[in-house]
Amino acid sequence: MLSRFADVLVPAVGRLTITADAGAELAPGSIIAANHTSLADPAVVLAALHRLGVRPVVMAAAGLWRVPVLGRALALEGHIPVHRGDRRAANALDGAAEALERGRLVLIYAEGGIPQRADAAEAAPGAFRSGLSRLVQRTGAPVVPVGQAGARRVTSGSVAKQLAGLFTAPLRRPELHVHIGEPLELTADGAARTEQARTAVTAAWRTAAAQLGEPAALAA
Repeated sequence: MLSRFADVLVPAVGRLTITADAGAELAPGSIIAANHTSLADPAVVLAALHRLGVRPVVMAAAGLWRVPVLGRALALEGHIPVHRGDRRAANALDGAAEALERGRLVLIYAEGGIPQRADAAEAAPGAFRSGLSRLVQRTGAPVVPVGQAGARRVTSGSVAKQLAGLFTAPLRRPELHVHIGEPLELTADGAARTEQARTAVTAAWRTAAAQLGEPAALAA
């Protein structure tokens, strides 16, 4: 339901396009790693994946499970709450590993949060947390890097600015783009494995942002 809802909602607020590397594959049991820039980008990524026939299990901030209706939908569909800075944080990796073993695809945001900036411009992904690396070490699952751009044109900045952006988006129809990279096996160790994943997601983001003419991607 969540993926279908995203695929209905996103076209109402923007113009979504999708590209993929020649070797891109969203095989069962894969980890999808995407950059995180806005409260809107999970819907953008889910809509893109839904159009490609993929409905992943999402690892998301546990606070979302307290939101009426949304929280119930997340629980019923088996998405995975991440309790940051809590002893229950390890449970998220357990849930993700079990989902991968069942052949599900798991969507993870390795940055762990969105940038605290007021502008709507794009920027390269920030530092990744260790959760993605630990999940790969535990499961050996391939990682599909996904880059999205344009979600900050829907919502970014202060709460008031985000609400204004969301309400005006159907009139503005901002461009949104998602790029699917080629799967990779993370062969390095520890921090190097984390950086290997970040480099791949950054490359996918750069492709997506360049499609929208974003200065940060074009300059790179």
